[in-house]
Amino acid sequence: MNSKLKGTLCSIGAAVSYGLNPLGALPLYSQGINTNTVLFFRYGLAVVLLALFMLFKRQSFAITKKETSILVALGILFAMSSLTLFLSFHYMGAGIACTLLFVYPVMVAVMMTVFFKEKLTIITILSIILALSGIALLYKGNDGDVLNITGVILVMISSLTYAIYIIVVNKSPLRISSVKLTFYVLLFGVISLIIYSLAGDQNNYIQMLTTPEMWFYALILALFPTVISLLLMVVAVHEIGSTPTAIMGALEPLTAVVIGVVMFGEQLTLRMATGVLMILVAVLFIIAGKSLTVNKITTVIGRLGHVVVKHWRWRL
Repeated sequence: MNSKLKGTLCSIGAAVSYGLNPLGALPLYSQGINTNTVLFFRYGLAVVLLALFMLFKRQSFAITKKETSILVALGILFAMSSLTLFLSFHYMGAGIACTLLFVYPVMVAVMMTVFFKEKLTIITILSIILALSGIALLYKGNDGDVLNITGVILVMISSLTYAIYIIVVNKSPLRISSVKLTFYVLLFGVISLIIYSLAGDQNNYIQMLTTPEMWFYALILALFPTVISLLLMVVAVHEIGSTPTAIMGALEPLTAVVIGVVMFGEQLTLRMATGVLMILVAVLFIIAGKSLTVNKITTVIGRLGHVVVKHWRWRL
């Protein structure tokens, strides 16, 4: 398997796995578990799973001082990204917040261009525009939703810290396995969450999970959107780079939409279907890469527009 195919498959797997968050988080929230507790057990159980895997494979846990400093920074960045996103839910709808979060591919592309002189191709630009437009269509808001400035700032911090995390993983001098990297990122992330919990008020204190059902949902969170997603993301970043991996992240809300329709009986509207189609085209652009010409891109966009217009006319 060549590097591009391996990286592409891993980035798709990472995005889809991360999109499974609602399967574990929503049932825990419905049982009165606070955000800090959900994140603590999500990270904590993932650390245990990775530690057991490393012991089974007889992998060394040793890291150098230089590696420790980078891994601590990555752990803080990842924990901060999760915390600020979940805190934003107190100021705006979760749907709006998750939609705004996906400005991070743009942040990654801009920072890679400015700081690392990465060439920003027309394919990358079109993919970003299509992905963000598609994600905007996936959001199904209620009348009267208002963008709260505090919530927007929190989501922007979440996007920025995640974008920096992706770039650091790509550009850092770390030469350790993806399993060890993910283990220490989550370990230092757990430590950050504990410090945050102790420094806050009682609403932030970590609660105990009291039923087998709670532990089951916590395990789902630890395994799919955490261990599997992060491991695949690290491989993808190393194989195809930060910007393509970030754009592939558009599959995360698409996965959430599919889960909502299949598992929770939500309605798939024409607007949402159009958004799904735009995201898939954006992902195909990234996969095709240099093999695409301007004529091919124009043809694809033209056909996409024709499909959208045809469906809208049919609906009217």
